[in-house]
Amino acid sequence: MYAIIETGGKQYRAEEGADLEVEKLDGDIGQTVSFDKVLLVADEKVHCGSPYLDGASVQGTIVKQTQADKIVVFRYKSKKRYRKKTGHRQKLTCVKIDKIAIP
Repeated sequence: MYAIIETGGKQYRAEEGADLEVEKLDGDIGQTVSFDKVLLVADEKVHCGSPYLDGASVQGTIVKQTQADKIVVFRYKSKKRYRKKTGHRQKLTCVKIDKIAIP
């Protein structure tokens, strides 16, 4: 059984027992989070929402707060001596999926 959830403006495939790295969520390690924006749940049958399924939710536990690898942004204009190098590390939350609830 799996579900497609939306959080942080992105969509993720969530399976029970799997770990997901999603955009940063507020909360401490060990705290329970619930995702209510469920787009699809598939078990023996496929339950699809338009856009979201009413009553469906996915529960998980925060495992750790981390950061992604560094992204290097380099701007350059030829023949003008313009070079600018910056970087960015996106903050992530690792969530262990505990339960997928279908309406």
